[in-house]
Parts: sequence; C-alpha cells; structure tokens
Amino acid sequence: MINTNRTIIIGTRGSKLALWQANHVKDRLEAIGVRSELKIIKTQGDIVQHLRLDKLEGKGFFTKELEEELLRGDIDLAVHSHKDLPTQHPDGLVIAAVSEREDPSEILIVRREAMDSRQRYSLKEGALVGTSSNRRKAQLLALRPDLQFADLRGNVITRVDKLRQKNYDAILLAKAGITRIEMDLSEFHVVEISPLELIPAPAQGVLALQTRETDEELIGILQAIHDERTAEEIGVERRILQLFEAGCHAPLGSYCRRREDGFEVWTSKADCSDEFPDRYYLRAASVEGLAEQVAAHFTAKRNAPRSVFISRQLEPGSYFARAMEKLGLEVEARSLIQITGVENALSKQGEGEGAGAKKIDLNQVDWVFFTSKNSVEYFFRNEPEIGSHTKFAVIGRGSEEKLRQFGQIPSFSGEEFGIDMEGVAAAFAKLADGLTVLIPRALETLGTMRQALTPATKVIDLPVYATTPVTGTPPCGAEILIFTSPSNVRAYFASNDLNPGQQIIGIGYASGKELATLGYEYVLPATPDEIGLAEAVFGLDRK
Repeated sequence: MINTNRTIIIGTRGSKLALWQANHVKDRLEAIGVRSELKIIKTQGDIVQHLRLDKLEGKGFFTKELEEELLRGDIDLAVHSHKDLPTQHPDGLVIAAVSEREDPSEILIVRREAMDSRQRYSLKEGALVGTSSNRRKAQLLALRPDLQFADLRGNVITRVDKLRQKNYDAILLAKAGITRIEMDLSEFHVVEISPLELIPAPAQGVLALQTRETDEELIGILQAIHDERTAEEIGVERRILQLFEAGCHAPLGSYCRRREDGFEVWTSKADCSDEFPDRYYLRAASVEGLAEQVAAHFTAKRNAPRSVFISRQLEPGSYFARAMEKLGLEVEARSLIQITGVENALSKQGEGEGAGAKKIDLNQVDWVFFTSKNSVEYFFRNEPEIGSHTKFAVIGRGSEEKLRQFGQIPSFSGEEFGIDMEGVAAAFAKLADGLTVLIPRALETLGTMRQALTPATKVIDLPVYATTPVTGTPPCGAEILIFTSPSNVRAYFASNDLNPGQQIIGIGYASGKELATLGYEYVLPATPDEIGLAEAVFGLDRK
C-alpha cells in the first residue's frame, strides 16, 4: 500500500465509456490505498458533432480541455483513450503510466437484415457502413471493394443507436469500448476483425494517464498501476505515427505485439481513404529502432521488381491481385498441379473380410476442420448432409471465404496465431477435447493436425482430393516466385532451378519446409493468405 494523504482529482469526459475508463483508474488507485475522485470535463470533440471524425482525431479535440485543467492545477490526473492523444504533448505534461491493453480488434456490427453469410464478414454486397475513420475505411475497402461508406459521429451508445435507426447497414467500432461498457449487441450480428487483418490505430485499447511533469509524487504513485509491456508495444506504434506525421496525414494503422523471441509489427498506410493501402510486416529481436525501420521501408527508393509468379489461379479483383497492381507488378498466376476429387470420399471401408464401404455419419461429427481451400471445395462436392450441431474450423482467410461460398460460417479460425500452427493446433485441441472431429485433406498429406488433438478426441481422417504435378513445367522468369503448397514446390523444382536474383515466398510452414529440404532460401508471410502474401512482397528488401 502507498502512504499518501492526497485525494487525486481525476479529470474525464462525460460519456459512459470515458466514465468507465476513469472509474477503472480510480479503482486501481484505491486498490493500492490512494483516494481519488472524478471531475467531468466537456471537450470540443464532445461539443462539435458536425465535422468528420478524421478531421478531429490527433488534433487534441478530445483532450485539450483536460490538459488545460491539468496545467492550471484544477485536476491532478487526466484519463484518455491513448489513441486520441496527439504525439506531441503540451509543455509541462507527461504520460506517467498506461493501462494494460484491451483487445485492439475492430468489430463490425451488422443489422440482421443486411446479413449475407456467403460474403466476407457476413455483410451483404454493396452495404452501407458507418465510420468516420479514414484508416478503417481504407482497409475495409481493400478487403470489400463493393462496400459504401458514410460518416458516423457520436459516442459508442449514440453510434449504435444510429445503426438501430437503420441509418446504416453496419458500423465499425473498436472492440475495447464495447467490451468495457458491456454493451448488449444481441440484436445484431457481430463480427470481430483481428488486428492482423484490419490493423488498429496506434495504441488502440490502451488508457493514457496524464499528469504534470512536476508532480513527482503522483508520477511515482502511478508506477504501481503502469503496464510496462503495453508501454513498450505502443511505444513502437506511436513512434511510427509520429514519424509519418511530419509529411502526411494518411490513413495509418500500426500494431505491435511482443512474442517469446522478440516483437512483431504490422503497419498499413495509404494516402487517402479511397486508396488501396500498402501493408508491411516486420519481426525484430527488440524495439530498438523498430519504428524507424518501418518508416524507412515505406519511404526508401527502391529498384522494385517488375513481375511476380504465384502458383495458383487468382480470382478477378482478389486482394492479392489489387495489391500487386498497386505496386505496379505484372502477375503470372497458374497452378503447377492438377487436383482431382477422391471417389466416394464420404464412405469408409467396413471392418472384416469382404466388408463393403459404409457412409460416414456426419450427424455424429462435432467439428469439421479444414486446412485449405481445396479441402473445403472437395468436401462439399460430395454433397454432405451436415448435422445441425456441427461446427466448422478453418486455417486461413482463403479457407474461410471458400467455406462462406457454401453458406457456412466458421466457429474457429485461429487467425490471431498467424502462421503459428502450434498455437492454432493447441487452441483447437482445447475446443475439440473429447469430441468428434472430421478432417478433410489431400490424399498425399499425413494429417499433421490430427497429432495435436487430445487422446480423448475421436478423429475421422478423410482424404477428399488428390494432387498430381503438371509434367514439364516451364521455367518462370518472374523476379518473385510464390509457392502456395508443398506439391507446387515439388512440381516446379522437379524440372527447374532458381534464376540469379529470384526471390521465393512460401505461403506457410509446409511449403517452407519443402523449400528448405531442396536447399532454397525463402520468406514466410505473417499469415497464410493473400494479405500475408501481399505484405511479404511489399516487405522484400529491394534497395
């Protein structure tokens, strides 16, 4: 417990979320024996509701009045949503502590009349989405170019009320705010979008505790509730924001997270909300100079490659195709393998001599786990009769999109783990413990996911398709070669070698393992999908 006779005056805005945040800090202080009370202060951002939010964010519209009261000594401590703070603090003030980070994901709140489970995020084609954030608009438009957008202002409750009044088909908000005020959204369809997919604002989900830099006693007190890990992560994000503010006000998202072996940081940047954003992913052992590396990669002049090869067909207007168009790369897209379905895939051989094939009873299956788009495609070609309680799990956004084409929504994707297949497997194994799991797969694969499941889990191993290499695959002269499966790796290098200067990207660990076996250096994307591949191409060192 801290020994002080002070009562700390905490300044806060008056919205329900702001009051939750201030009371959260008040409770944390009381837990260490420090008395405090709240003072509600109205800011210009609360008063001015006719301007777009992107015209207000980062300019002190939500913080200026709080900071002025701090400087006058009318309050001792201001509690802010850290993402609302400008990167330059007024002279005499300091961020003395930050909170633990709430989940920085975005959530898309969809009116049920606007749902279409076949579309990404279960949102109908051409839907109207409410947001005033250029960052959110640029990234969501890259993922769903058919969507329309309209400005959305007000606090969290006001915004949801506007959706309820049918002003929009859906609205996009930070998950942290909804979680903190425990808002009931049961009347809507709610889609959580991972920070690896829609990169959040720097410091999203974090509270900033601001005080006078001369108040050494309070600064010392606040160290007891300071989260150093969060401060380290958002320090990178905020520094990236600061580095880019010097020359432009582009829609910018940045997300840094600490891992056992270092740090990962994702950055999305566009020149305007209607432009397809560039995305960059970087791993580093420490945060030292990390933000500067990110900024330098975006601004460095490069002898960019002119062409890229990818070992799969691309759908018209796909994310990867548009990302390569933005970079000015010519794309050659063709598969190096032939795929055929396995006959009678949903039948299994009965036991005993002369026993015939028996139909797999899908009513007994609790989970169907898909590891690729092909496993989804060829499973449903068998016209399965799915049990009413059966859930679906996928690896990768491509598999999820293919699953949606068959009118199904996955209950598990493991997206937050990226290409960490051990993390995905462990998380799913916990969900499936003691249940029955069906795993559709390629005939040639060994079903490694099966090995991660618990002994109490019943596994039905189901080959649904087979791959055959295309013979006589001609060499490719593209400067970047992307391989989307181990079988495509084998098919290409069976009759070709690597040209001088060519660089290789493998979509995931299985492709990477095959490339390593053949002795080739390669790059792994952060996520095994088209977004990850686009990040990997942009991230290649081409100085």
